[in-house]
Amino acid sequence: MASAAKPQWRTSVLVYALPALPLAILQFPLFILLPTYYAEGLGLPLAAVGTAFVAIRVVDAISDPVVGLLADRWQPRFGRRKSWLIAAAPLTAVTSAMLFMPPSDAGISYLLLWGTLTSIASTAALVPFNAWGAELSTDYHGRSDIAGAREGLVVAGSLLAAGVPAILAADDLGRALTWIAIGLLVLLPTTALAAVLSVPEPADRSRRRVGLAEGLRHITANRPFLRLIAAFAINSLANGLPATLFLLFVGRVLGEPTLQGPLLFLYFLCGILGIPLWLTLSKRIGKHRTWAIAMIAACFVFAVVPALGPGDVVPFGAICVLTGLAVGADLVLPAAMQADAVDIDTASSGSQRTGLYFALWGLATKLALAAAVGIAFPLLALFGFRPDDPEAGDGLFALAVLYAWVPIALKAGAIALMWGYSLDETAQARLVRRIDEAPTAP
Repeated sequence: MASAAKPQWRTSVLVYALPALPLAILQFPLFILLPTYYAEGLGLPLAAVGTAFVAIRVVDAISDPVVGLLADRWQPRFGRRKSWLIAAAPLTAVTSAMLFMPPSDAGISYLLLWGTLTSIASTAALVPFNAWGAELSTDYHGRSDIAGAREGLVVAGSLLAAGVPAILAADDLGRALTWIAIGLLVLLPTTALAAVLSVPEPADRSRRRVGLAEGLRHITANRPFLRLIAAFAINSLANGLPATLFLLFVGRVLGEPTLQGPLLFLYFLCGILGIPLWLTLSKRIGKHRTWAIAMIAACFVFAVVPALGPGDVVPFGAICVLTGLAVGADLVLPAAMQADAVDIDTASSGSQRTGLYFALWGLATKLALAAAVGIAFPLLALFGFRPDDPEAGDGLFALAVLYAWVPIALKAGAIALMWGYSLDETAQARLVRRIDEAPTAP
């Protein structure tokens, strides 16, 4: 029975994870390609386009906790996780198609309207979708397998989105966005429908409902969660800096702008390949210790980056491989640990509020990535870096330090927080028993 159940479990996990692919495809053009297209392709003022995308980001950040709260409280007959996904997936596909295929006379108001609607709709799909995955299993390692399948498809979706412009429309950004929009119109509703029809709705393990004030007290008392989300945010900032500066580093320090795309592809590909490695190790030594080891390995690799110079493509390619493998742990293990931390709140509050916890997780991610941009470019300017003259002042060295050594310092803080993390497999199993044995409220 067990041997027959395992393939069935793996199939169910894969079908659940499928919507992660189109949801990831959406994110890349949303904030990487669209600003350029609306400014250059449609001729809108650059400052106005930038302001519009800042406004969309603000709405995006606000919508996370709102959706998280509603997704935990709303109890439709079709399921509190499935109902959100099946409603929001086609809505996201339609709004993104409107955003990616604007009429030639579209203005800033068009961008604001459809950008905001796409942001809200995608959040309404993504937060309950992530919560659904966290609730599919109460097993410590089973949650890692679920997160691994989902995050592997997230990276695959990002690779697809990055590759479409280069493969199908290298010289026409508008055509590339049209292809992406068509793909989303097909993939988002169909993968969501497949998941909803094939994968069970997880049981709501709540015994009672808590108010907002009481709920906040339980969150602030959840020390492992606070420690985990702090480490995650710090490490996300550490990863966000090289991600923000990657193209500049390859183009200016290595002097190889034509290799920016291939090297970025290599990095993300190795991120996918690293996931099975870290999952296997985590089943031997635990998730928090495995994640810490992956961060330590990344620090050793990053340490040599400032020694690179023009033409050092091969050693930098090796760095992309090794740091890409390490980022596989960043993608999977913290999300699986987050599901464990929710058990602490469920046991203490009596209410399973996975949606809210994953909404706060998403908010931390977005703030960390925004901070990476807000820190990197002003500091580069402070040290005299200019795109038209990168050798001015200490610009190139500052670029290398921000790309590698600052992330090392940040990761050291995340490692310190995680090395002695208390919520291991034994502690999580005790929480599950406590939740299962708690009396149901009358």
